[in-house]
Amino acid sequence: MSRLDAYATPWTDVARHLAEGEGLALLPFGALEQHGPQLPLGTDTATATAVAERIADRLDALLLPPVHYGDTWNNAGYPGTVSLSPETVTAIAVDIGRSLAASGARALVVVNGDWGNRQPLYTAVRRLNAERILPAIALDYPGMDDAIAQVRTSPGAAPGLNHAEEVETSIMLAVEPQHVHPERYAAEYPVFPSDFGTRPMQLHPFSPSGVFGDPSHATAEKGERILAATVEGSLAVLADFISGLPAR
Repeated sequence: MSRLDAYATPWTDVARHLAEGEGLALLPFGALEQHGPQLPLGTDTATATAVAERIADRLDALLLPPVHYGDTWNNAGYPGTVSLSPETVTAIAVDIGRSLAASGARALVVVNGDWGNRQPLYTAVRRLNAERILPAIALDYPGMDDAIAQVRTSPGAAPGLNHAEEVETSIMLAVEPQHVHPERYAAEYPVFPSDFGTRPMQLHPFSPSGVFGDPSHATAEKGERILAATVEGSLAVLADFISGLPAR
């Protein structure tokens, strides 16, 4: 068995894969959100997909097509950003879980690509598990923060904020370099209020460009190191999750 891409596969092959393999389904959950003038709106989806693909390869899982939209209210002030409500994000994940359960999947692993999706996806996972619809888990890039600390050479704009700067530009140089515009690199370090990060705030008043940091330090090698560490961190978490699944 090996990774199976659901989008390009007949249903009969999906049924056989779920029945004969581990029965795991990987769902990249992204966003259509501004990432400065140098990165595409689909950056979060591309990153989540890259991580999900690598995990699916290692676990012989069924790779689902990504969800290209998420809860991106904090970036809604930038044209092109398309945001879903938290309730919609939750509903999409729950409905996908229900369909997978009916298809014979053993478990759902959601690879979350955007900060705004965290709580809605947690709610979805809780519902899927509590109602015994399907064992499910949402991954928020375990291992990524440590990898970022090791490779970052530019200062961050705020603690925990990695948006359209060195980190995300490095990842995109690694996975979709054709969509990166280095000629548009420009650093921006906004001044934030003291309660930034403690309550919901939209970002466009702080950065006209949508950049929060310095993308000029980005390299594809840094992006590969971040992705590799994230995959390994995810697999470590999933080892415990999979070991706790009911026997088939």
